[in-house]
Amino acid sequence: MSMLDPFELWRDLRGLVVDGLDDYRRQVAEITGLPFSRVRALRRLRSGALTHAALAEAMMVDRPAATVAVDDLCARGLTVRAAHPTDRRSKLVSLTAEGRRMVELIEDVVPPPPPGWAQLPPEDIAALGRVLDGVAAARLVGAR
Repeated sequence: MSMLDPFELWRDLRGLVVDGLDDYRRQVAEITGLPFSRVRALRRLRSGALTHAALAEAMMVDRPAATVAVDDLCARGLTVRAAHPTDRRSKLVSLTAEGRRMVELIEDVVPPPPPGWAQLPPEDIAALGRVLDGVAAARLVGAR
C-alpha cells in the first residue's frame, strides 16, 4: 500500500463534501422558503444576539449586505433588533421564537451522503469516526 498524501486526501474529502452543498442549499431553501443568504444569517444567530457588524463578519459579507438580510428577516418575523445595552450606536439582532423554530427546521436538514457511502464497510465508517473525533479534539485544544 502506498503512502497517501494527507493534503491530497483532505482536498479530495473537502471536494466530496463541498460538491454536495448545492443540493443541501437547494433543499433548505425549498423547506424554508428563504434564500440561502438568510439561512446563513439565521444560523449565525442561533448562539445569541449579534451586532450588525458581528453578524456581517460571521457571514463573511459587508455590513450593507447583512443589513439587507436582517431587514428581510425582521419583516418575516424571524429576527428583531434591539438597542445595544452599552453602545447606543449599535443594535443587536436576535432570533424571535419563530426564528428559533426556523433554525431548528434548518438544523434538521441533513444532506444525503454521496453515492457509495452506504456500501462502505462498518470498519471504514468506524475509522472515519475516529479520525473525525481526533480532528475535533485537536480543534478544541487549538481554540484554547
